[in-house]
Amino acid sequence: MGILSRNRGDLRIYLGAAPGVGKTYSMLAEAHRRMERGTDVVAAVVETHGRRKTAQRLAGIEVMPPLIIEHDGERFSEIDLPTLLERRPKVVLVDDLAHTNAPGSKNPNRWQDVEELLNAGITVITTVSVQNLESLADIATQITGVETTERIPDEIVRAADQIELVDITPQALQRRLAHGNIYPPERVDAAMSNYFRVENLTALRQLALLWLADQVDAALAKYRSDKKIPDTWAPRERVVVGVTGGPESETLVRRASRIASRSGAELMVLHVVQGEGLTGISSQQRKAVRDLAVSLGATMHTVIAGDVAAALLDFARDVNATQVVVGSTRKSRWARLFEEGVGEAVVRQSNTIDVHMVTHEDAGAGSASARHTPRRRRVLSWLAAVAIPLAICTAAVSLPDGLLGIGSQTGLFFAGVLGVALLGGLVPAVVSAVLSGVLLAYFFVAPANTFAIAEANGAVTAAVLLVVAVMVAALLDHTVNRLREARRTSQDAELLSLFADSVLRDADLDVLLERVREAYSQHAVSLVHLHTGDVVAAVGKDPCNDVDDADTAVEVGDDEYCMLLAGGPLTTRDRRVISAVAKHAVDLAKRHESAEEASRSGTVAKVDELWRSLTSAVNHGLRTPLAAARTATTVRGGDADFPPQDTAELLATGEESIDELLAVVGNLLDSSRLSFGAVRPKPGPVDLEETVQRSLVGISTGNTDFTRRGVERVKATVGGAAVLADGALLERVLANVIDNSLRYACGSPVRVTAGRIGDRVLIAVVDEGPGIPRGTEEQIFEPFQRFSDGPTIGVGLGLSVARGFVEAMGGRISASDTPGGGLTIEIDLPAAPKDA
Repeated sequence: MGILSRNRGDLRIYLGAAPGVGKTYSMLAEAHRRMERGTDVVAAVVETHGRRKTAQRLAGIEVMPPLIIEHDGERFSEIDLPTLLERRPKVVLVDDLAHTNAPGSKNPNRWQDVEELLNAGITVITTVSVQNLESLADIATQITGVETTERIPDEIVRAADQIELVDITPQALQRRLAHGNIYPPERVDAAMSNYFRVENLTALRQLALLWLADQVDAALAKYRSDKKIPDTWAPRERVVVGVTGGPESETLVRRASRIASRSGAELMVLHVVQGEGLTGISSQQRKAVRDLAVSLGATMHTVIAGDVAAALLDFARDVNATQVVVGSTRKSRWARLFEEGVGEAVVRQSNTIDVHMVTHEDAGAGSASARHTPRRRRVLSWLAAVAIPLAICTAAVSLPDGLLGIGSQTGLFFAGVLGVALLGGLVPAVVSAVLSGVLLAYFFVAPANTFAIAEANGAVTAAVLLVVAVMVAALLDHTVNRLREARRTSQDAELLSLFADSVLRDADLDVLLERVREAYSQHAVSLVHLHTGDVVAAVGKDPCNDVDDADTAVEVGDDEYCMLLAGGPLTTRDRRVISAVAKHAVDLAKRHESAEEASRSGTVAKVDELWRSLTSAVNHGLRTPLAAARTATTVRGGDADFPPQDTAELLATGEESIDELLAVVGNLLDSSRLSFGAVRPKPGPVDLEETVQRSLVGISTGNTDFTRRGVERVKATVGGAAVLADGALLERVLANVIDNSLRYACGSPVRVTAGRIGDRVLIAVVDEGPGIPRGTEEQIFEPFQRFSDGPTIGVGLGLSVARGFVEAMGGRISASDTPGGGLTIEIDLPAAPKDA
């Protein structure tokens, strides 16, 4: 296991709740500790801010001169990235990770410079303040009253190898401020009465602690996943936040992210596209919300519905969400008299789901008018067709005689017909016009209260105005229909853009079908090959595999494929959109078929490569001992006269070579048994101390003189631990693992320890050698892997066989770095019953 260069450097972050807590000082202290160990450390950017102790700590560290950039007559100092990459130190210090670079820099942000350093294999130590985190920036601004302009995506900080919180109590930070250790004396009083108030510092400290606690929880979950530890935790809470794409959307998402992070909940962002009369959000707005959601670790979803509140709650119940976040309504008080806002409707219908109502700057601005469902609008329009003429007639009759002439009275009815046309279209407007004409003729055309007409001029005037009203209503109805059609087209375009974006971003057929299922509120969606009847892909509960079982079937691809949907009925317009999406789905399916074909070809190539690896490994692992054994046979021929000492050495070499050959053949046979599933463990209580000693005896008597001498370096302290395993197999496992450590640890001690954790026993074989390259922890357990070009003998099957035996006994084996350098191999096995 020779040493290879790391592909990526480590990222260590010192996180602080406020300026002056000691982030930079801690970073410099870490730099000095590494320099004392002989590490090459360079300071790329260190901001002392005039603090004497920080400047003193910087002394003795090599400082890379900054790159000076001139912009608008000003000079800015930034990281000299090319020089730094050419210098290639082991560790680089970069202060203020959230810094925005000056215009003209290679990268817009400092964290992007750091990414380049990490990709070059350089370790970076940096600092971040909690108010610079994207998810906490707005709440930090509300707490302190100071707007944070420089922000960093949370995912960048979460990806760090280590995050250390630099914590200090608010009172201690105030004392540090009062002593002049943070700002000059002339700035202390202003800072103490503004940003550095105890309540501000306490709130910022709580934000930092809560955020870091969430990251620790995520790291623990990743560890359990990496180690394949069974997950026994209760299901996570889920938080759904409803957004419209309006200016308040980003505020809602950030607020929901904080709510979710405090309970370790999963965050889902839902955009509801209304089916009637709603212009879709622009692609720029959707991208901004989606990018923010991704940066906060949330997922983005879209559904189509006329009732936003019902759709939001249906989605929340479908994903088992426990909390819903909505914004305060943008409707004015007048609009809320006619129809409640979405938030109020969600609260009323939520039942057991907790609802968080978040206020924002646009709340109550009156930008949104009351919207009605199509059915409600039709009922209201017919009621208005009757009620408005009657109301106008009643009002006009109650006025004193002679106050309004026939022209004015007709104008009132004219306005009423237009109002009905706006609400319900042409047909209700015609009904309203006829009723208005009847009322005019009876009550207002002389003689009154009779249908007889004495004056033709008044009757003609009323009739002409009402006809004009009908004509205007027809024109208005046509315009409204065109507007509605344009809005529906905008909705279709938004949906197609959503689905196309899903194809481009995810390139996964199941993800695309799930988007369709969510958007149209279907129970299941499947893509079926009509000629073979095979289900290419399916999502949801009980997906259809036959056209006759589906509620909606959309054929595509020259009738070769069919998309089947089970759920509510869909309109012809919906089917047209789904037909376009189905074409994308078919393209993905064909692309996957091509990929599978390529994979099959790749499998053949992999087998060929494996054969070449085996040939090379066997050639390397067998030729050397065979040559040694053959040389030893020259003693028997009598052709050469060797001194007794040389003869004994040749015979010993031949014996060792034969032992090595037996070990290689044994590993090959064991590997073959594992491949065919022929290993049948016989589990029982096994004493670890005895098994370790037997494995050491096997190494010292059956291998080379090198490993025979190396056994003296093994220190075993396993106590009285006992495992439930096959004794013979476990002995082989320990022998292979310890032998591997002895061969590659470069003379360092090898420790074997064991301890019981619950109902498991963890065995650790620890060395302090050169270790292995990052990213090869799993690769070392694959067959025919040899990471050394040295003279060691073997075919690279020892650890592969060890993993196979351990997993056959119901255990796990993994590798990790030894702190301070080296390799640690952990074997996790069931513990033997205590009464065994």
